[in-house]
Amino acid sequence: MADPKVAGGKVAAAKVGATQDDSADARIFPVDTRFQQMARRAGGIPRDRAIERAEAALEEARPGYDEWLERELEGLWELIKSAETGKAGPGWIDTAAFRCREIRDTAAPLGYELLAFIAGSLCELLDSFEADSECNMESIACHIDALMLARQGSYRHMKPEQVPELTKGLQRVVKHVTI
Repeated sequence: MADPKVAGGKVAAAKVGATQDDSADARIFPVDTRFQQMARRAGGIPRDRAIERAEAALEEARPGYDEWLERELEGLWELIKSAETGKAGPGWIDTAAFRCREIRDTAAPLGYELLAFIAGSLCELLDSFEADSECNMESIACHIDALMLARQGSYRHMKPEQVPELTKGLQRVVKHVTI
């Protein structure tokens, strides 16, 4: 255990009104966490093999992903449209947030980084509404429109940096609504 006079001397001195010599530096020492211990333990598979398996699993999932993504985006669009007309159920924000998180979490590993960015931005917006911010349907509709654009073939495999106006605009919308 670190000596409190060395590690927290300035804090302790400030509390009692005394002064501490500035020449005493805090002692820094590495902490061996449980995660680090587990990562170093014997067994398991080599890193290269794990990466190969992950890449193979992604390639296996890729053909069905486009269909799943289209269904999720259509479902999200329908849900938001029903909320705009007042026909959505009481838990529609939770459902929309769940769908958004699924899209956000799966899109980037499969090469849909722009979709992942937009979905992440919408997640942030929906999370703020769940935390009792005022629900702004215009900002949600803006994000849904951006998702519909990003799903088109010409935008599908773009990175957020390739469309700075779109990404900065969405960030401004989220910042404005969540303040």
